[in-house]
Amino acid sequence: MNIVIVGGGKVGYTLTQQLAGEGHDVTVIDKRAESLTQSMDSVDVFCIEGNGASYTVQMEAGVQKADLLIAATSGDEINMLCCMVAKKLGAKHTIARVRDPEYQKQMIFLKEELGLSMVINPEMAAAGDISRMLRFPPAMNVEPFARGRVEMVEFRVKEGSPLIGLSLADFPRHIKARVLVCAVGRGGQAYIPKGHFVIAPGDKLSVVADSQSISAFFRSLHAQQRRIKDVMIIGGGRIAYYLTRQLLDSGMHVKIIENNEARCHTLSSLLPKAEVLYGDGTDQELLHEEGLLSTDAFISLTGFDEENILLSMYANACGVKKVITKVNSTHLVNMLDSTGLDTFISPKQITSHRILSYVRAMQNATGSSVETLYRLMEDKVEALEFRVHPSSRCIGTPLKDLPIRKEVLVSAIFRHNKALIPSGNDSIETGDSVIIATTLRGLRDLDAILEEA
Repeated sequence: MNIVIVGGGKVGYTLTQQLAGEGHDVTVIDKRAESLTQSMDSVDVFCIEGNGASYTVQMEAGVQKADLLIAATSGDEINMLCCMVAKKLGAKHTIARVRDPEYQKQMIFLKEELGLSMVINPEMAAAGDISRMLRFPPAMNVEPFARGRVEMVEFRVKEGSPLIGLSLADFPRHIKARVLVCAVGRGGQAYIPKGHFVIAPGDKLSVVADSQSISAFFRSLHAQQRRIKDVMIIGGGRIAYYLTRQLLDSGMHVKIIENNEARCHTLSSLLPKAEVLYGDGTDQELLHEEGLLSTDAFISLTGFDEENILLSMYANACGVKKVITKVNSTHLVNMLDSTGLDTFISPKQITSHRILSYVRAMQNATGSSVETLYRLMEDKVEALEFRVHPSSRCIGTPLKDLPIRKEVLVSAIFRHNKALIPSGNDSIETGDSVIIATTLRGLRDLDAILEEA
């Protein structure tokens, strides 16, 4: 596909890497030469220095023939204008990054009037991810499928866990919950496990089921901590705002510590039920005065990765049960495996995954296309949701008789508003939503899970 990306910052660069890596023809537009240099030095893409909202610049970039334009600059208004110009020029699809809470209130109107195919708000998406993690305290990551009716939860197997030494085939006899282990991370490698796979301490497991079954699963492991009621957030940016709104609606008490006095006044007026404090979140004495040792969850959301990491390490050392850290630099996350921190949030990665899911769906308009896509296990595993169309070769044959590729596991089937954890005797039917986990990259049709005839 021919894709134009306006904005070469963190989100734009991440998208450039992933989309070019999947074989798309990518053109990047940015006013700043230094942003373009990073893309040109590391990825095979065409770059244009200029204003992405300019008719002339978009013509030079070939937007009139583009399948998709993604506007990912730091300015909401610029992004919407870029998309409007692109649609007028003839771009088939447009995606805008829009972050301001004021625009969220009128997003349906804006999408219709500007002809936007998709609007992505990285901070709102990140807040949603954090909120889901707080529902399952042992979870490092929670991804929703089938419009939230099925969830994939990633967690680490700790010393003393009853899972240690069990093969996956033994799960039904020992674990009183219907879940499926669909991916395992061990020693920097990712596996799509079979029944003989034996769980070891330190493994990262991804399990899939409906939320009730996942709660029952954690209870059976004696890993389900008490419900989170008190949350401390360091940093009062947009993620903190969106997250606090969600947590307050869930009945939680939220305390935000922010070092910008004007922002504190804004948050206090927007979130009257939250406790907003003006202060330095790195002040050890302040943290203890405000109840660090008694809080159920600590979430570090400042604008600096290193500060978030240090704050989270301190909260973890103080015994806070649930610690979540915002980190945008992937290489930093990879270095933190031995620190005790394992729950991270990255708005740019969330954004790129959502857009990549949309691009995969665009590529197959007639078959069983991708509806949802997430990357797990440090991006080594893809979890995809497919809506099954009548033309699929997978329909009607028991899973045990389908020539499914060894790198693929059919993890769940959602049918008639019910989640099914499939056995070999189950089959896929028209209209199902099928969730698969795979170490393969680039799948965009359900039939691609089958060995070639």
